[in-house]
Amino acid sequence: MVLTEEERKARKKEYMKQYRQKNKEKIKQINDEWRENNKDKCKGYSNKYKQNNKDKIKEYNKQYYQTPQGKKCDMINHWKFRGVIGDFDKLYEKYINTTNCEVCNTTFTDKNVRCLDHDHDTGEFRNVLCNACNVYDNWKNKC
Repeated sequence: MVLTEEERKARKKEYMKQYRQKNKEKIKQINDEWRENNKDKCKGYSNKYKQNNKDKIKEYNKQYYQTPQGKKCDMINHWKFRGVIGDFDKLYEKYINTTNCEVCNTTFTDKNVRCLDHDHDTGEFRNVLCNACNVYDNWKNKC
């Protein structure tokens, strides 16, 4: 039985798909080792891709940061930059689900935004506060 070029390619494609599914761990290990041994090449590929696809990446990021996962990622990165420490998944859940300031009990609105209050020396979380209480609390602790 002689196969046409298209049939041969289709069979090879199916075989490779099955092989990848059966050998995921082995392939992952090989790829990880290659990346570890070829960091400069990987960085070069990454830089080339970024240079050639700036608009595509910009549009993707713009869409991503509108999703719930993107908003969570952005918020957690902001907290890390500010020096907050702890279990960020739990902090984010508490932050999102808190509807009133934990000091003055004011409901959060667009003008009265919620803030994650933390100790600036240790980075530990204290409360979810409204902006007014957070500013007052930080001023009070510095005196």
